[in-house]
Amino acid sequence: MQIDIWSDFVCPFCYIGKRRLEQAIGQLADSEQQTIDVVFRSFELDPNAPRESQVTVYESLARKYGMSIEKAKEMTEQVKTQAATVDLAFQFEQAKETNTFDAHRLAKFAETKGKGTAITERLLSAYFCESLPIDNHETLVKLAGEVGLNTSETHAVLKSEAFSDQVRSEEAKAQSLQVRGVPYFVINQKYSLSGAQPTDVFVRALKQVLDEEKQELKPLANEGEQGAACSDGSCKIPNES
Repeated sequence: MQIDIWSDFVCPFCYIGKRRLEQAIGQLADSEQQTIDVVFRSFELDPNAPRESQVTVYESLARKYGMSIEKAKEMTEQVKTQAATVDLAFQFEQAKETNTFDAHRLAKFAETKGKGTAITERLLSAYFCESLPIDNHETLVKLAGEVGLNTSETHAVLKSEAFSDQVRSEEAKAQSLQVRGVPYFVINQKYSLSGAQPTDVFVRALKQVLDEEKQELKPLANEGEQGAACSDGSCKIPNES
């Protein structure tokens, strides 16, 4: 089973949804867990966000939704409460609005080194739990090194335009799927779930798909009919009458 997740590193519900999905997978049998491949896809909530901005998250929310700073703080407190239910300690006091394009490029690079899942977790934690500027190249290189990526190679990737096309391609795919918000989960390119669903919803969805995969294959031809096939190193051609 493959689960594609469109998400952004500054989306709090993407992190909460990630944790809930992980909890759901953890409730499956070990043999079932091993069949699941989770792939993170790029999505930018605000592609036009300035790099290394000094605008706080509170100021950004207040401007975006036309509310007071105090109301914005109340909103984030509610999010922090939800995060705590999945053992995440969100900190918004020092967080700034952030451009995530280079973070997504870094994630695509990390995937080529088998570190995609690790860097995704590290970037989310860095932003939401440590208020680190994940659009700053020095920060990104440091985080990459923490998950085992070569820092010199990472620096070269970030200085270039490497993996830009891949990020844009995944964002274009999100548009074709009419993704309006994240997180957005697609299971086996067939089923979709939008938003940070409760863990039990993920469990039911995963079990439904796993049950479908276990269904015994039924022959399309009439019983007794046999077409040309190869097995055991030889190819037998059936008699035709």
